[in-house]
Amino acid sequence: MRARDSRPPLRVAHLGLGAFHRSHQAWYTQRANEAIASDGWGIASFGARSRELAEALRAQDGVYTLLERSADGDAATVIESITATGVAADESWVDTLANGDVEVLTVTVTEAGYAAGALAPTRIAAGLTARRRARGGPLSIVSCDNLLGNGRALRLVVLAAAGDEAGWIAENVSFVDTVVDRITPAVTDDDIRAVRTLTGEDDRVPVVCEPFSEWVIADAFAAGRPAWENAGAVIAADVTPYEERKLWLLNAGHTYLAAAGRLAGFATVDEAFADPILRAETEALWAEQRVTIDLAADDIDAWLEELRTRFDNPRISHRLEQIARGSEHKIGPRLLTPLRVRERAGIAAGDAQLHAIDTWVRSIVELAPPDDAAAALATDLRALPSASQRTEVLRRFAAEGD
Repeated sequence: MRARDSRPPLRVAHLGLGAFHRSHQAWYTQRANEAIASDGWGIASFGARSRELAEALRAQDGVYTLLERSADGDAATVIESITATGVAADESWVDTLANGDVEVLTVTVTEAGYAAGALAPTRIAAGLTARRRARGGPLSIVSCDNLLGNGRALRLVVLAAAGDEAGWIAENVSFVDTVVDRITPAVTDDDIRAVRTLTGEDDRVPVVCEPFSEWVIADAFAAGRPAWENAGAVIAADVTPYEERKLWLLNAGHTYLAAAGRLAGFATVDEAFADPILRAETEALWAEQRVTIDLAADDIDAWLEELRTRFDNPRISHRLEQIARGSEHKIGPRLLTPLRVRERAGIAAGDAQLHAIDTWVRSIVELAPPDDAAAALATDLRALPSASQRTEVLRRFAAEGD
C-alpha cells in the first residue's frame, strides 16, 4: 500500500475497529478533512478484542482502500484519517481517552456491546476515569450502532459501569444519538485482487461498500468535532424519525431476508430479494412498519425506492449468514419494537410483522446456528411446541423490544 499523503493530528478515538467503521466514520472524517483547509482530525481506532486487523492496518500506516461497488462498476478511494490503531485492552486506549486533544469518541460495538455485562462500557468507563484524572476536559461519545436512542443507551451502560466516576461523566461527557447507514459486506480474497487490479496497490485490508451512505447526528456535542456536515452528514435536533426509518425498514428487511432467504437456500441479500415471494413479503413488512414513522410519506417513498436499488445491487455480496450473526440482539429493535409501537397506537399487529417474527423463529430452530447465543436459544425453543415459540420470543425479548 502506498505511503500516506497527510497525517492529521490525533483528535478522535474509536472503539470497534472493523469494516463498517472504516467505510463510514473514517470515510466521513476523511472527506471532512479534505473539505476544509486545516490540520484536520486524525483517528486512533481500537479493536474491542482482536489484534489482527489493528496490526494489519498498522503495517500499512493506517492507510487503506475503500472500494465503492455499484451495479455499474467500482470506484476506489484512499483513506488516511486513521493515524493509529490498537486494542482496547492496551494501555494506549486509556492514554488516548485521557488526552485532552481527543474531543470525540465514536463507537461501533454492535447491539451486543450494550448488553448487561458487556466489556465495551467497562473499557469506556476506564478511559473516562483516566481522562478525569488527567483533566482532559469534556468529551463527546458518538454511538454508531443500530439501536433506537443509541447514545442514550450507551450512556446508561457506561454510567452503570463507572461507579464513583459516574457523576463526573454525567457532567462532562455528552452521549450523542446518531443514525448510520452503509452496507459493508465482509471482504473476500476476490475483493483484495480487485483492488490490486484497479489501483495497482497491494492492500491487505481494503473495505468494500455500496455507494450509498447516510449519517444523521444529534446536535449534542460537549466539545469540538469534525465538520462532518461538509462530507454529507446531517446535523439534526432530533434523530428519532431517521432512526426508526433505518431500523424498521432497512435493518428489519435485512433481518427478515437473512431468515427467510437462508431457509430458502439463498446466500446473499440480492439473491433473496430477487425471489418474487420474498420480495413481496419484504414489501408487505415495510408497508406495515412505516405506518408509525413520523416522516413525510413522500420522503419514505423516495428512501424506499433507493433502498430497493441497494438491495438489488448484484455486486454487493452482503451475505445472509453475516447479517444473521447476533440476531438475538437485533430482533428487538428491528421487529418487536415497531410491532409494539403499532399496538400502543391502537393498530393491530400486522400479518407481515408476525410472519417475519415466525420466520425468524423458524430460522433459529431449523438452521445451523450462526453463533453460540443462537444455538442456546434454538435449544430452548425446540423444547416448546411450535405454537408457543413466538410467544416465548415476545416474552424473552420484551425488555429489548421496548
